[in-house]
Amino acid sequence: MREIFEAELKQLGDDLVAMSRRVEHAIGAAGEALLRQDLALAESVIADDLAIDALERDLDERCVLLLAQQQPVATDLRVVVSALRMSATLERMGDLARHVAQVARGRYPHAAIDPALTGVFTEMNEAARRVAQRTTQVLSSHDLTEAEGIERDDDLLDSLHEETFRVLLSPTWAGTAQQTVDVTLLGRYYERFGDHAVSVARRIVYLVTGEFAGDGSGIR
Repeated sequence: MREIFEAELKQLGDDLVAMSRRVEHAIGAAGEALLRQDLALAESVIADDLAIDALERDLDERCVLLLAQQQPVATDLRVVVSALRMSATLERMGDLARHVAQVARGRYPHAAIDPALTGVFTEMNEAARRVAQRTTQVLSSHDLTEAEGIERDDDLLDSLHEETFRVLLSPTWAGTAQQTVDVTLLGRYYERFGDHAVSVARRIVYLVTGEFAGDGSGIR
């Protein structure tokens, strides 16, 4: 019985990694669609989000069954409860990637980003991709060094988010009202993407060390 339970716990971890890999692909593709005005790529991200949602539902159902049937305690309980929380967080990260793709699709064939902010959003997309890659790695390896890297990249995303406001509030900003709205929303999507990755990283630290430092990112 214990061997079966341990196999089920391992499967939860594998499924979280699978979800994270899909999120990793989604944010990278969404950013490319945004910066290159690639309609087909944007639509593929939007369609593929359904697969992330399905993975979350399946994982959550199995977590609930494990809680009901096995009544885990101590470390095992932490693993199951953390899997529930992290699956929801990864699903939200997938949603944020979809939101980026939806903005790209909605402005096609025009660019959603004014040239004054192309460089900023190029950096944001690169940072978000690193965050997503590190999230997959930390879920797979439980490497606390990777968890620290997520925190650093999130700090960069926060800084770039602030830079979008500096540009928008500058007297030289000449973007349209729609571009102003799009920049505001996109900056927020990327900033929240980083915050959710930090939440995953801190839960992995909790699983490894038994200590949870809390979540200062304001995740709800």
